[in-house]
Parts: sequence; C-alpha cells; structure tokens
Amino acid sequence: MTATVVEFLVPGPGSERLDKALVAKLPEYSRTRLQALIKDGFVSVGGQTAAKGGQLVEPGQVVRIELPSPQSTDLIPEAIPLDIIFENPDVIVINKPAGMVVHPSVGHFSGTLVHAVLAHTPDLQGIGGEQRPGIVHRLDKDTSGLILIAKNDLAHRWLQDQFRSRKVEKVYLALVDGVPPTPEGRIEAAISRDPAKRKRMAVVSPGRGRDSTTEYRTLETFPAHTFIEAHPHTGRTHQIRLHLAFLGTPIVGDTVYGRKNPTLPLSRHFLHAASLTIQLPGESTPRTFNAPLPEDLDQILHTLRPR
Repeated sequence: MTATVVEFLVPGPGSERLDKALVAKLPEYSRTRLQALIKDGFVSVGGQTAAKGGQLVEPGQVVRIELPSPQSTDLIPEAIPLDIIFENPDVIVINKPAGMVVHPSVGHFSGTLVHAVLAHTPDLQGIGGEQRPGIVHRLDKDTSGLILIAKNDLAHRWLQDQFRSRKVEKVYLALVDGVPPTPEGRIEAAISRDPAKRKRMAVVSPGRGRDSTTEYRTLETFPAHTFIEAHPHTGRTHQIRLHLAFLGTPIVGDTVYGRKNPTLPLSRHFLHAASLTIQLPGESTPRTFNAPLPEDLDQILHTLRPR
C-alpha cells in the first residue's frame, strides 16, 4: 500500500492536543479519520509513534503522518450508464432513473448507483479511507431525479453540513390521487418507524417522532388527480410520500402508503426529484440543478390533459 507523507512543525504559542493539531493541518480529513490513523500507528511525534489523539504536542515538535491510499472495497464496479448533470473534482450530480437502488443493501448486492459511480470514477479519492463514493442523501428505488455524490471526505462533510443546516432547496414533482384541501399549503407532521410494520414509516403524534415539514403547491388539476410541486424542509425517510398520504392525497402508484391498485397505468410511484439548489465546496454562491420529468411520468400527464 502506497502512502503520502506529511510533516509539519507544531506551531506556538502553547501545547495542544495532537488530534486538534492534525485537524488544523489537514482540514480535508475528518477528525474520526485522523483519530483512526493515530490508532493504527500512522502518526508520529518527534520520531515516536503517537499513543493517542488526546496526547499533548509542544511548539516546534515534528509531527509526521502517513496517509495511506484509499483501500479498495469489496464492491465490484459496474459499467452502468449514468445521466450526469454536473461533475467536478469534489461532487457528481446525477439524474437517477427509477428502479435503481442508491446503496448496496440486503437483496441489492449489485446494480446500485454506488456500483455505477465506482466504475465511472476509478480514481475516486474515497470517504473514510475507503475507495467509495459519499452518499449525502438518498432517493427511494422508484423515485427518479437528482442526487448528489461526494468524491472525497472534505466534500462529503461540506455537503452533509449544507443538508444538516437546511441550506439545500429541493423541489419534487408528484401526481396525487384526489385534490388537496387547499391549492397550496404546509404539512407539519412528525415521522417515525411504523411500530406494526418495521419496514415502513408512519406519521405519529408530536413528540413521538421527528419533526417533519413539507410545503406544496398545485401546478395542474385533473378530474381525479392533482399535479403538485413539493418542497421538503426536512429530510425524513419517505417524507413526501407520507405527508401527501396524510393529507388524503396519496401519490399515484404508491402501493405502500397509497392505494393498493394504482389508479393509472404506472409501474412505480409518480415522484421525481426535479430541482436541487446547493452551495458546492469552494464556491461562494449556490447552484441550481434541474432534471426534466422522465418519459414515463410525462406520458401519464399527457394522457390526462384534454386533447
């Protein structure tokens, strides 16, 4: 395994913790990653292998860090075509198709977005010391649209912070059964794991789940359906699907939270992540990315509109 070696003198005026000095010198690495390097013997102080992250280092001491190349994972890259909206050395913005799982899991050991990104970016810097892409947020298997992938630790932490501090604006398009009570509105309903069916989520009473907020507005109305734009302000699992079902207008084709027999000829739920606005690492102003409605969903709207 090859390694990059970094050496530096501890600055003054006084002593400080080793892990704190490393974070200041190597901001592109997470504190957890640097502590792991200390534990594994890749850091020395004054020629002696460092004992722990909390040990004190003094001004003028030489700290030496060996940064091993990212380890290959047991995931096998798969040359699956990707619709890449944007890419730079830090991130990839992908328009994910419906039917593709984002991350390997039980029952999905191949064919995922992660496998495809590994093939697309063989020189991936990696996350947490492994040669794997950083998943910042997720889309359900049958939800199409925009998803962000981080290529390195620094970008991963930056993007996580953007999502955590709710600085990201996301817009979803959905076709629902029925008509919402008002043309536009705000849904505030806590979400938690469904105690009866552990693979599902559920809307619960306040205090029993995580606070969740979604705003929506009507784009187009049909005799039995409504085409809406949804703006989630939080990022809970299945949030938009749950909130729209809670409103009494479940998403067309959502057989988990909506009707068991879809009201329109659609093999998946009608939900698409259409727009994403975020400030990328190293940039001073936000960017907006857009993904058009895919053909299967657009065709459904076409059949509903008067000819």
